[in-house]
Amino acid sequence: MAEYVPNELLSRLVGCRLDAVHFVLDYLELHFGSPDEQILTYLVMPCVETPDGEVYRDGRLGYADALRALAGDEVLDTAEATGIGLRIRLPSGTVVLHPEWDELVGPEIASYRTQDFADWMVWRPGEDSFEDLA
Repeated sequence: MAEYVPNELLSRLVGCRLDAVHFVLDYLELHFGSPDEQILTYLVMPCVETPDGEVYRDGRLGYADALRALAGDEVLDTAEATGIGLRIRLPSGTVVLHPEWDELVGPEIASYRTQDFADWMVWRPGEDSFEDLA
């Protein structure tokens, strides 16, 4: 098995449009269009940082609106590293996932996959870009 390189898969989203924001019971899916659809599933809800400095967290009034406002935007850049987790920057805001220990709800934090499952990744506490949650 090849060694995981942080931001290698996530950076494939750069230039892709956020086509859909799906709230599914207790998780969130972001669907990005490209030649092959890419899906990010958040098992811990991310926050949204707006360009004007507002931060929307799950449960805060306006959280769902802040996520939906990103739909239609193209990804400008991504970042993934221990200490920052996952960041996806779009013109209307940045989706940030770097949970605290008490926010973890299961053995997985998030996952990435292409529609055909040709490429995929699962992030877990204590591994890869979430080593600080060990």
